[in-house]
Amino acid sequence: MSTNKLIFVFFFCFASLPLLAQTARIKGVILDKNNQPVENVNVSYSSIGTQSNQNGFYDIKVPANQNVTLVFTHVSLKKITIIFSLDSNEQKEFNPVMSDQEEQMGEVIVTSNNRKLIQGVATIEPEMIRKIPGANAGIENILKTLPGVNSNNELSTQYAVRGGNYDENLVYVNEIEVYRPFLIRSGQQEGLSFTNTDLVQNVDFSAGGFQAKFGDKLSSVLDITYRKPLKFGASLEASFLGGSLSVDAVSKNRKWSAVTGVRYRNNSLLVKSQETQTNFTPSFADIQTNVNYQASAKWQWSFLGNISQNKYQYQPLTRQTNFGTIDNPMALTVFYEGQEKDKYDTYFGALKTTFNVSDNFTLKFISSVFHTLEQEYLDIFAQYRLGEVDSSIGSETFGEVAFTRGIGSQLSHARNDLDALIVNTEIKGFHDWKESQFEWGIKYTRESIRDRIIEWEVIDSAGFSLNPPIIDLPKNDQPYSPYTGPLVPYQNIRATNFNSINRFSGYGQWSLKSNIGSNEVWYNAGVRFHNWEVLGSALTGKSQITFSPRAQFAIKPDWQKDMVFRLSGGLYHQPPFYRELRDADGMVQPNTKAQQSVHVVIGNDYSFKMWNRPFKLVSELYYKSLTDVNTYTIDNVRIRYAANNNATAYAQGLDVRLNGEFVPGTESWFSFGYLKTEENSNDKGYIARPTDQRLKFGLLFQDYMPNIPSIKLYLNLLYNTGLPGGSPSYADPYLYQNRLNDYRRVDVGFSKVFIDNTTVKKDTGWFKDFKELAIGLEIFNLFDNQNAITNTWVRDVYSKNQYAIPNYMTTRVFNVKLTAKL
Repeated sequence: MSTNKLIFVFFFCFASLPLLAQTARIKGVILDKNNQPVENVNVSYSSIGTQSNQNGFYDIKVPANQNVTLVFTHVSLKKITIIFSLDSNEQKEFNPVMSDQEEQMGEVIVTSNNRKLIQGVATIEPEMIRKIPGANAGIENILKTLPGVNSNNELSTQYAVRGGNYDENLVYVNEIEVYRPFLIRSGQQEGLSFTNTDLVQNVDFSAGGFQAKFGDKLSSVLDITYRKPLKFGASLEASFLGGSLSVDAVSKNRKWSAVTGVRYRNNSLLVKSQETQTNFTPSFADIQTNVNYQASAKWQWSFLGNISQNKYQYQPLTRQTNFGTIDNPMALTVFYEGQEKDKYDTYFGALKTTFNVSDNFTLKFISSVFHTLEQEYLDIFAQYRLGEVDSSIGSETFGEVAFTRGIGSQLSHARNDLDALIVNTEIKGFHDWKESQFEWGIKYTRESIRDRIIEWEVIDSAGFSLNPPIIDLPKNDQPYSPYTGPLVPYQNIRATNFNSINRFSGYGQWSLKSNIGSNEVWYNAGVRFHNWEVLGSALTGKSQITFSPRAQFAIKPDWQKDMVFRLSGGLYHQPPFYRELRDADGMVQPNTKAQQSVHVVIGNDYSFKMWNRPFKLVSELYYKSLTDVNTYTIDNVRIRYAANNNATAYAQGLDVRLNGEFVPGTESWFSFGYLKTEENSNDKGYIARPTDQRLKFGLLFQDYMPNIPSIKLYLNLLYNTGLPGGSPSYADPYLYQNRLNDYRRVDVGFSKVFIDNTTVKKDTGWFKDFKELAIGLEIFNLFDNQNAITNTWVRDVYSKNQYAIPNYMTTRVFNVKLTAKL
């Protein structure tokens, strides 16, 4: 990255208004052994503290999402030391009893279970994220095992939630919205997710019906919090797929702290297991840091920065795909020339600050900048041969193509460049008033996009060029009669777009915890607004505005069984982002409307004990009614929109997840999802949407050997029914409804743990400073299932048939991984 870009990123962030780390509150009454209040007790953590009043009452704000050591001291009583870990905006009542006999020490881990229950939020432990195997391990790998979350591409970090597509999911890190590259067309190009799992403290996920404080998307929210370290530490991971290193640092006065991670990934191991033989040279790397500064008891600052560079060089050589039936086996053989060179450079910086105006009023400021430079260049010439395979056992040519039914060629060309700059500035307020909480926020976003698209494809079959079926050209029945019409590419997209988008958005919401009789109830109600206008050198869009009211209600009956019932939903809008404004021809349609959805979710959480161990059964029934739908097609992970809002749609389904300690001391879960989503374009009738994945089963399982507990097992199993897709280019979905085969995949990991928190460590030697040390073996796609992502369509010149040849994903792959933590 050039010096000018570095200066730009850091100058902008530090010159803007920021936001800071989240806080929680601990309060209570301090008593002595005679249950009398104790005055003038010093209550402190680090260098920040308060005192109890004449009634023994104290109230102190502490950092959230980290371990905080709270110390209670008095001139005539023994010290109490307690470690707390609270969630953001959580209030904990703690009433200690001080003694004059002995000091007291303990730990209180507090999670906002009640708050998350009413929001329908699933919490995922960071340690589980780091241990569960997957071809693209990380947070998204775990999300795909949850009900309602679907994917049929193990190389991609993208996921679809309850009938939505990849662009309908919100992702926040430390309350800051993060983005992904625009031009990614294939999962194997993605490399790294933005989120560095080595830095994560807390992960929350909502699959729908979320509150007004979250942004304007139709499907889901992934809310991630990075940790604030308390002391020096480091972690290391290395495998055949790459490696990562993270470092925790804290200043002597504990006012400064930072966590920094460096990652490198190489997908060669996975890509070379596919049928297409390639020269493949990928390079995915990034560096990320989260710096925190405690300026005073009331004022805190933090900076989040990320620089990533993904280089993807792909040179296909040959491919042979066998398909057909036992009686009629066939094969497609392809020989390639040319290569693809893609590059994605992204720079992200965000500055945050929190100011505690009073005990009941907090202000937060956020500013961030995201800059991406992307290029997608390819020239690939493919010559194919479609034929019948010799299936005679004992034949010298067994397994080879014995009779050719069709030959042809295809030339694909692309020169796509994109330069996008997204700037955000935001202010938030948090008010506590009696038993209620009120939150509000105002945000300004400026998006500047410079985009050039040049893509074309020429297809030749049996010696003559094929014309695109959507263009009215003279009849082409070569080679039987000469063709006199023009020669045009089978696909051709050319466009240059220089656009800017100004957005103003905001929200206000109210929350209350109360009682109805002996039953606990929670209320939340809020509304969002979003105003935007698309500008360009040759076009100007009209100013548009949306309002999105949302509400949640939850009740915990005073029953013997531990149950919570939830009802949530509202009107959700998705104002178009740049890719949603760009139609199938690559041209920006500035007046594209926001898609809107009426969303209703009914949920139940049932906590119980089985085998004297904790379990939870979570079930949700949902329905979405969508209007002004922006229809699209999906090819691998690339989405192309129509940008015309000419459809309506619906999504309905049931999600169930059972999680708990199936093996003592470990968490596992089973999940099931049913989904049906259909759309109606121009009143032609309802057909399946591209994300209509009807059934989903997921299993995430952890185990260990009873006699050798240091040997661990981690299992990740997915089964999804086939998605609509794989149709020929330009096929009318109303005339051609095709589904890919079911997606079946099992990833398993075995780990030998040498050192962890249960190990008795020696005071001397090489490993005395290690907190964790383990080596593992991972087997991806354990049963070597053939999962297809798309189809290649090839013509048989003799029968005039077209054959769908599956484009398979990765086969069985072995990986070795080393993990260590200081």
